[in-house]
Amino acid sequence: MRSLAAFRPFTFLRTFCALILLVAVTGCGLLPEEKDETAGWSAGRLYSEAKDAQADGGWDKAAKMLEKLESRYPYGRYAQQAQLELGYVYWKANESGSALAACDRFIKLHPNHPSVDYVYYLKGLINFNEDLGLIGYLSTQDPTERDPKAARDAFDAFKEMVTRFPKSKYAEDASLRMNYLVNALASLENHVARYYLKRGAYIAAANRAQEAIRTYPQAPAIEEAMFIMVAAYDKLGMTDLRDDAARVAKKNFPNSRYLSEGLEEKKPWWKLW
Repeated sequence: MRSLAAFRPFTFLRTFCALILLVAVTGCGLLPEEKDETAGWSAGRLYSEAKDAQADGGWDKAAKMLEKLESRYPYGRYAQQAQLELGYVYWKANESGSALAACDRFIKLHPNHPSVDYVYYLKGLINFNEDLGLIGYLSTQDPTERDPKAARDAFDAFKEMVTRFPKSKYAEDASLRMNYLVNALASLENHVARYYLKRGAYIAAANRAQEAIRTYPQAPAIEEAMFIMVAAYDKLGMTDLRDDAARVAKKNFPNSRYLSEGLEEKKPWWKLW
C-alpha cells in the first residue's frame, strides 16, 4: 500500500491553484475604483455640461452627460429634456441606431409632448440622411443590391408628422423631402427594371415598371417607367399590351425625351436599348 505521503505534493498543488483562482476572482475588488467626477452633480449641472459639450461638438461627451442625467434624476424636468435631446445627440455622434431608438422611446413615453412633432421629423431626417443621395447612388453601385428600407422609413416618419401636425414648422420641409423620396424610390424601381430588361428578363422588367407606376403614380420618374414597360412588352412580342401601354405613355407624356430620342434614331420609339 502506498503511503499517504505520496499524495501530499498533489494536495499542496491543489491548494495552491485554489488560492491563485481565489485571488484572480477577487482581485478586481481589491483595485481602487475609477472615480466618477460627476458624482454628486445636480441635474442642472449635468444638463449644463451636456449643452456645453454640444456647443463644442463633443457629441460623445454630451450623450454621456444626458445618459447620467436621465438615470440619476429620472423624474425631473431635466430628464424629459434629456430624453428629447438624446436622439439628436446620438445622431450627431454617428450612432444612428441609438438615435432612432431614442426617438421611438420618446414618442412612446411622451406622445402628447409639445415637441413630439420635432421627434417625428428628426426620425425622418436620420433615415433620410442614411439614404441621402439615393438617385446619385445609382451611378456608384448596383441598386439591385440596395435595400431602400431607410428611404421608406424616412418617408413613413415624415408622413406621420405631416399628417398629425400639418401646422408644424417642420411640415413644409418634411413634405419636400417626401416628394424627393417618392421620386427616388420610383427611380430605384426603374433602375431595377432596366437591369432586368438589359439581361432579357422582360417579364420581370415589365412587372417592376408596373410596380413603380402603381406605387408612385405622381412621381416624375413614372415617365420612364411607362416607356420601360412598353419596351418590355415589345421584347416579349405582346403587341396588344405594348400598343396599349404606348398609347397611355404618349397621351401622358407627349413631349417625352424618350419618344423623341427614339424617333431621331429612326427606329420604333419604344426600343430604348
